[in-house]
Amino acid sequence: MRPEAHDGEPTRTGRGRRRLPPVPRRLGVPRSLRDPQRHTDPRSLRDPQRHTDPQRGGGAPRHWARRHRWFLVVLALGTGLRALAMLGYRPALWFPDSYTYIVTVFKPRPDLVRPAGYSMFLKLLEPLHAFGAVTAAQHLLGLATGVLVYRAVLRTAPRAPRWVATLAAVPVLLDAYQVELEHLLVSDTLFMFLVVSAVALCATRRTATAAGIGLLLAAATLTRTVGQPLIVVLAAWFVLRGLLWPPDLARTRRAGARFRLAAFRPVAFRPAAVLLAAALVPIVAYGAWFYVTYQRVGLVGANGVFLYARTMSFADCDKMDPPPDLKVLCDPRPPEQRPPSQEYIWAKDAPLVLLPGITFSKENDDLAARFAMLALTTQPLDYAASVLEELGRSFTWDRPIYPDAEIYGYYQFPVTEPGPPGRYPAQVGAEYAKLYEQGAIGTEIVEPFAGWLRAYQSMVRLPGPVLLGILLVPPVAAVVRRRRRERPAAGPLWLVPWSAAIVLLITPAAAAEFDYRYVLPAVPLACLAAAQSIRPDLLRQSGGDSRAKEFGDDIPPNVRL
Repeated sequence: MRPEAHDGEPTRTGRGRRRLPPVPRRLGVPRSLRDPQRHTDPRSLRDPQRHTDPQRGGGAPRHWARRHRWFLVVLALGTGLRALAMLGYRPALWFPDSYTYIVTVFKPRPDLVRPAGYSMFLKLLEPLHAFGAVTAAQHLLGLATGVLVYRAVLRTAPRAPRWVATLAAVPVLLDAYQVELEHLLVSDTLFMFLVVSAVALCATRRTATAAGIGLLLAAATLTRTVGQPLIVVLAAWFVLRGLLWPPDLARTRRAGARFRLAAFRPVAFRPAAVLLAAALVPIVAYGAWFYVTYQRVGLVGANGVFLYARTMSFADCDKMDPPPDLKVLCDPRPPEQRPPSQEYIWAKDAPLVLLPGITFSKENDDLAARFAMLALTTQPLDYAASVLEELGRSFTWDRPIYPDAEIYGYYQFPVTEPGPPGRYPAQVGAEYAKLYEQGAIGTEIVEPFAGWLRAYQSMVRLPGPVLLGILLVPPVAAVVRRRRRERPAAGPLWLVPWSAAIVLLITPAAAAEFDYRYVLPAVPLACLAAAQSIRPDLLRQSGGDSRAKEFGDDIPPNVRL
C-alpha cells in the first residue's frame, strides 16, 4: 500500500527511499527544471551559458539590443564621430612618418627606423588606390577595439554590470584624440588593435588560442617595436597562471587540500611555450630579412641612436669623462637649456647628425649606443628621474605643447590645409604616395564637418589624472579583496591588461621620449583592467564576507538538481 503524500513533506517509496513531492505549476518553475532530462536543449549542453546568460547575447535580436542598449548608443556616437572625420578631412591626415611607410610599400625592404608591419597593412589596401580606404579601415579598427574591450569585460568578469563594460569602452570610442589618431597615416591604431586583441584572449587555457596570441603579438612587434616586452609579459602570465591558478584550483580548495607548487605538472608551461614559439617564428624571420639586407642583427637599426637622444636630457660629460671618440657626441649646454631629446636625432646641427655617413649607419648607431650606456651607468639616478619626468607628462590635466609646436600640431584637427613636406626623405615619400593614390595627395578640409570636430576636440578628451585614477583602480581593488580574504579562481585577469598598459607607458619614456600618441594605445588596456578588477568572478574563501554568496549556495543538498 502506497503511503499518503502530505503537502510539503517528502514521502517514502516501498524501498524506504525518500521522494520529493511534485512541484506545483503555480510556482512558475520552468519545465526544464521539473524534468531536466526531458527538456534539456542539446545546444546548451555544448555551451550551457549560450541560452541562459543574457550577457552572451542569447535570445532574440530585440532583447539582445535592449540588454546592450547603452553600449550600442556609445558605439553609434563613436561611428558618427568617425564619419565626421571622413567627411571633414578628406582623405586622410599626414604625419612625417607616413611618407616613410609608403616608400616601404613600393620598395619592400626593412627600414632602419621603423619595422615594416604597417607598410604591409598599407600594401594590402594598395589595390584600392585610395588613402580614404586606409583611414576608413583604421576607423573600423578603432571601433573594433571598443567592441573587444566591452566583450572582454563581460566574458572575463561575469558579475560586472554592463554599464561598467560600457564605461570601459567609452575612451577608445569617444575620445577626440583617438579619432584624430585613427585619421592619421601612422601605425598606432593598427598596433593598438593587435595588442588589445591579444590581451582580450588571455583568459583562455587552450594552447591553440595561445598560439594565436603569439601571432598577434608578433604582428604588433613588427608594427611597433615597443611590442617586444609584451611578449615576455603575456608569456609570464601564462606561466604564473599555470603554477598558481591551475584549472583544478577551485576543486582543490573545496576539498580543503593544501596548495603546493610541487603538485603541478610541466603541462602548466605548455601555453606559454606555444605563445613564445608562435611569436618568435615571424620575428626571427623578419630579423633574418633585416640581417640579409644590412648585415646587422635586430629588427631596426636605430636603437642606439634613440637611446642616445634619450640620455641627452641629463648626460653630463664632466661626470661621464667619455673617451675621445665619444666626446664628439657631448653637448656643452646645461641639461635645462637643451632641446627635447628627439632634436638630437633630426636637427641638422645635432652632434650625431654632423658625423660622417647617415645618422642610422651601423658605425653611428654603435657609437651612440656606447655613449648611452656610459651615461646610464654613470648617472643612473639622473636617468631614473628623467624617466619619471617624462612619464609624468602622461598624467597632466592640461595638454601642454610638447615636444614642439610642429609635432603637437599633428595631433590636432587642423584649421587650414597642411603644406607639402619639407624634408627630402618626406618629399621622396610624397612622390610614392601619388603612385599609391594614382593622383594628387593632400588633405581637403570640408566645413562644417571639420569645424564640428574641432569644437568637439576642444571639449572631449581623457585627462591625464583620470587615466592615472583608472590605473590605480586594479591594485586598490586587489588590496581590498586581500583584506576580505577573497581569492580569484582563475587568477587576477586584470593583471594582464594592466601590466601591458604600464609597459606601453614606460617603454617610450625610458627608451625614446614622451609623445602624446604613445599614450592612446595604453588607454583601452587600462580601462579593461579597471573594469575586470571591480567585480570579478571570485572563489569565496572561508572567512570571507558571508553575505556575498553565489546563487544556490544556500540550497539544501537533498533538493539540488
